[in-house]
Amino acid sequence: MARQLLTSILFVLLSVSSGIATGQESSQGAAEELSSILRSYETYQADFIQIVVGENGSRVQETRGSLKAKRPGLFYWETDAPLSQFIVSDGEKVEVYDPDLEQVTIHKLDDRVQTTPALLLSGEVDNLDETYEVSHRMLAEAAQEFTLVPRGADSLFVSLRLSFYQGELQEMRMEDSLSQISILSFENVALNKAIDKNAFRLEYPEEVDVIRDGV
Repeated sequence: MARQLLTSILFVLLSVSSGIATGQESSQGAAEELSSILRSYETYQADFIQIVVGENGSRVQETRGSLKAKRPGLFYWETDAPLSQFIVSDGEKVEVYDPDLEQVTIHKLDDRVQTTPALLLSGEVDNLDETYEVSHRMLAEAAQEFTLVPRGADSLFVSLRLSFYQGELQEMRMEDSLSQISILSFENVALNKAIDKNAFRLEYPEEVDVIRDGV
């Protein structure tokens, strides 16, 4: 159950209380401002702490791990034991490796997955206003938040809040349709540092079960 929750959250990431729009700034203006920040991220690397909070406010789960993202389309996610898991995207497919289960699941990177928050760090961000209603607020001179509410009914999340400090993504906070909140806090962030493409290859033993979902 906990492992399934981790995978579901990653696809919501592969990322609440809503931000408050700045009065005169339209959704399109906020989306363009967010796009400008994210486009400047050629690569993004960070360690993270992920906390999942249930509808009643109780902490469901806490995990730690690391991620790497590189445009266009490359993404790597690793969570630490005891729920060790590796998830890698090459821009066309997503591979999920569960060492404890000795299982790899390969998913096609279809339109639904392409609208998930992880792709904000590695995918196309030029037309965010077509997919999300975007609002923005300044918290301080160097701190700001953007809140994204999906326009489509089939989204994997209800709302997503991105918090930045000095242009650096510090936190993602998501709410799903069951009112469950996932908070990702990033630390040891490295922006636009060189990452070899080999870092986005998933290696696993030949004897593991491989399940192909639409691939």
